[in-house]
Amino acid sequence: MAWMPAFPGIFMKNARSLAAAFIFPLCAASVLGADSAGYKPELFESVRLVYEDSFDGALNTEFWEVRQSSTWKVADGVLTGSQSSKEFQEKKIAEGDKAHAGFKPVIWLKQVPENFVCVMRMRYDAEAWQPRFPLLDIGHHIHTLVFSEKQTTLAIKKNAEIVAVESPLFSLNEWHDVAIEVRKGRLLLVIDGKKRLFESPHIDMTGHAQIDFKGVDFGACRIDRIQLWEGR
Repeated sequence: MAWMPAFPGIFMKNARSLAAAFIFPLCAASVLGADSAGYKPELFESVRLVYEDSFDGALNTEFWEVRQSSTWKVADGVLTGSQSSKEFQEKKIAEGDKAHAGFKPVIWLKQVPENFVCVMRMRYDAEAWQPRFPLLDIGHHIHTLVFSEKQTTLAIKKNAEIVAVESPLFSLNEWHDVAIEVRKGRLLLVIDGKKRLFESPHIDMTGHAQIDFKGVDFGACRIDRIQLWEGR
């Protein structure tokens, strides 16, 4: 699998062959310096590559878990998620569990280190915003980044702490370069180069080794490339 610097503007699919020939050997090292990674972490002195994917083959189920029977496919170098089947939706509604009927795409990235850097190119597609969605859960319901038209909100452990900021914003129906760094007490969010550092004693990934991607009802989530490092 080809490797390219992570951020920004490095997700051009037509550059993979050249990158494979000249750049891939760099990621064979067990520990990557910030310069080697392309994106330069701010919360860590060094990083170790844990996982990367440009979605050129089958979905790597060691790192991904599809949830709520939503539909996820890899095609043309993009992982795309959409709603579950009508049959599954009708079944869950009949069971009284509409909240988990799979109207929105949901998938988990697993094996996320306690201290980590995650860099990706992604987008959420929908006709309109939905209250509390789309979002990224950094740890399941632990640090929830909710995106809306006018603000980005970090909800920590649901009601323990809620912080809303006007920047950086995540727009619907557009590709974004996203970086997230987390270590105890700090969460750095970078969207298209715009940064926001959240600091709180409640920020802690201990025992929560995942990132949840949740879209808008009847919308889509697309991930073009992702790289995950352990921070040191």
